[in-house]
Amino acid sequence: MLAKMTVKNQLTLPKAVATQFGGVEYFDVSTDGVSITLRPLRQSRADEVRLQLEELGITEQDVADAIQWARESQ
Repeated sequence: MLAKMTVKNQLTLPKAVATQFGGVEYFDVSTDGVSITLRPLRQSRADEVRLQLEELGITEQDVADAIQWARESQ
């Protein structure tokens, strides 16, 4: 498979490759000077926790209040 670099230094991944990484928005890019490596970055665990808190209706203020309560209780 081939990928062509545009004048804006953009690459389009071949569909056969891109479909293997459905839902991936970002890739970590590294090079050893000879080859380029792309590693898919999945949603971080912190993002998963934030999403769960949102689904439960827990706000940042709720978390701050809980932390303050816990510190005062010691």
